[in-house]
Amino acid sequence: MLTVHSDSHFMKQALKQAELALEKGEIPVGAIVVCENQIIARAHNQTEQLGDVTAHAEIIAITAASNYLNSKYLPNCTLYVTLEPCIMCAGALNWAQLDRVVYGAADDKRGFMRYGKSLLHPKTKLEYGIMETECSILLKSFFEKLRRS
Repeated sequence: MLTVHSDSHFMKQALKQAELALEKGEIPVGAIVVCENQIIARAHNQTEQLGDVTAHAEIIAITAASNYLNSKYLPNCTLYVTLEPCIMCAGALNWAQLDRVVYGAADDKRGFMRYGKSLLHPKTKLEYGIMETECSILLKSFFEKLRRS
């Protein structure tokens, strides 16, 4: 029998990816892509590691999921990400045509919602605030430590 997992279950998996980013000195953002209740891609920020400003968790996760499914579109997939995507990532999510995007912490400075949900594909459903406290604490502690250095 198939176990249907909750959004919180999958966000915990994205948080594990964010913790990997933190261990590597990256901004702790993690993402996973789920298709038919199965994780098909895991990613975390790698901008420092790769020296690539586009190496956001969402972009890497989209690429991995597309490779897994051998498709540039991800209409039956959900992206779980610990931080609200930026406008660059929202554009990529639009093109990937995901079914759902679920994020934890809001990003009032650089998040795409400053410009509205219309940056996503019209059929993409949006959920947010899933495990917001846990996602926010990880990010805030990273930046506080960075400011003290």
